[in-house]
Amino acid sequence: MRILIIEDERKIREYLRDNLKLEFYEVDAVDSGERGLELIKLNDYAAVVLDNVLPKKSGLEVCSEVRALGITTPIIILSVLSRPLQKTALLNAGADDYLAKPFSYKELQARIAALVRRPKQIQQEVLHIQDIEMNTTTHEVMKAGESISLTRKEFMLLRYFIHNKNIVLSRTMIIDHVWDMSADPFSNTIEAHIVSLRRKIGDKKQGIIKTVSGRGYKIID
Repeated sequence: MRILIIEDERKIREYLRDNLKLEFYEVDAVDSGERGLELIKLNDYAAVVLDNVLPKKSGLEVCSEVRALGITTPIIILSVLSRPLQKTALLNAGADDYLAKPFSYKELQARIAALVRRPKQIQQEVLHIQDIEMNTTTHEVMKAGESISLTRKEFMLLRYFIHNKNIVLSRTMIIDHVWDMSADPFSNTIEAHIVSLRRKIGDKKQGIIKTVSGRGYKIID
């Protein structure tokens, strides 16, 4: 899942980016409301962490413009301004949650997880596809009862496939959801990771992850 952080304080921005990556999110991080708004328009994010006090365009303005465009991406606001009227204004502008600074990272992480969790996934921490079992909480993957060691990116790729089983996923869709904005869309990184993932899950004959010529890939239930 891909998260966007809009935060002008460099230390906070980098701290959140680095820690969320450890939680198996792909993260884009920018320092202005204007740049953040551009990225929200261009990309399909699972959630946005938005600082309220930003230069040029405030978090309130960004949130209002995002909702005016009909974009429903979950937004959690971070702000040193914690007066009830301020919170009310932000929630009325379309924010889904609000956290006052200073904040606990663990609380923020829990709130992000709650926002991105789809209703059908609430009781589905363990995902299954054929004889593969994936625990999205412990990050353990089993194949026919045997443990499989996946890299962080391979885990994210497999999770994205399972969440969209039997659906053809294009290279663009995979890049948008599993890689960040620094990824080169013309490189063979997707193909290389799929080759490695297939090898680890014993999918030599493409009975699990199928290549759909000219369109992309899909995982078969």
